[in-house]
Amino acid sequence: MPEGTIGFRFSGEITRADYDDVLVPALVEVFATGEVRCLCQLGPDFEGYEAGAVWEDLKTGAKFGVGHLSAWKRIALVTDVDWVRHLSALFGWMTPGEMKLFKLDELEQGKTWVAG
Repeated sequence: MPEGTIGFRFSGEITRADYDDVLVPALVEVFATGEVRCLCQLGPDFEGYEAGAVWEDLKTGAKFGVGHLSAWKRIALVTDVDWVRHLSALFGWMTPGEMKLFKLDELEQGKTWVAG
């Protein structure tokens, strides 16, 4: 990832432990810098969230999204997963900061865009 950005690669089923062990600690660290430019890559093997992870996602969104709206600058979502792309097109306007969709073969463009 370019300097000043953070990136996550999601695969399989996302669990509550993924939030506790990876996502939340990384977000705490990046929020200390005052500005968030985040890339999320969801590969073709992305299966979604287990029930406990859905609750963690809601809590994390409330804490780091709503609680820090002005810190979010750009979010690049990189995926070819149709249902994720459709939901992002419908609800992307709700994300803090600017969000843009990229296909998996556009990963490098997504990295460049999110850093800009």
